[in-house]
Amino acid sequence: QVQLVESGGGLVQPGGSLRLSCAASGFTFSNYIMSWYRQAPGKERELVAAITSTGGTTNYADSVKGRFTISKDNAKNTVYLRMNSLKPEDSAVYYCKTFRSGRDYWGQGTQVTVSS
Repeated sequence: QVQLVESGGGLVQPGGSLRLSCAASGFTFSNYIMSWYRQAPGKERELVAAITSTGGTTNYADSVKGRFTISKDNAKNTVYLRMNSLKPEDSAVYYCKTFRSGRDYWGQGTQVTVSS
């Protein structure tokens, strides 16, 4: 079955960096678009970044452009989100997601807190 397991979250000071990882299993990872979403308390879940199956094309929310980088290692079945210049408003639970066989699959999420 499809499994997505995020890791790498934590507490970081404003201006700091983190790299999130999402390990995938149960499907042919190299064939699928992967995405990162986030959800802050009291807010809707929002798309942060997405990457095509080969990694050749990426898209970002305006709020993270120039600061975040999504990448995909098809040999390791892992998608990453490098986050630089973090701001308090980046604090949220971050989820990876894929769409397969007509439905979304989500990981359990990893908490990112940006605070001094």
